[in-house]
Amino acid sequence: MAKKGDRIQVILECTEHKDSGMPGTSRYITTKNRKNTSDRIELKKYNPILKKMTVHKEIK
Repeated sequence: MAKKGDRIQVILECTEHKDSGMPGTSRYITTKNRKNTSDRIELKKYNPILKKMTVHKEIK
């Protein structure tokens, strides 16, 4: 049986929205495997406030 604890929940936050100074935030919650991906992840996700695809980085 697989042991528990390898997958953890991470929060992704939009980098463009953070720098723009507009109110609100664009955040997504996802999971990652801690063993395979030890560094922080970056994904292109849709930002509904800016209405376009932007880079979302993992925050602590």
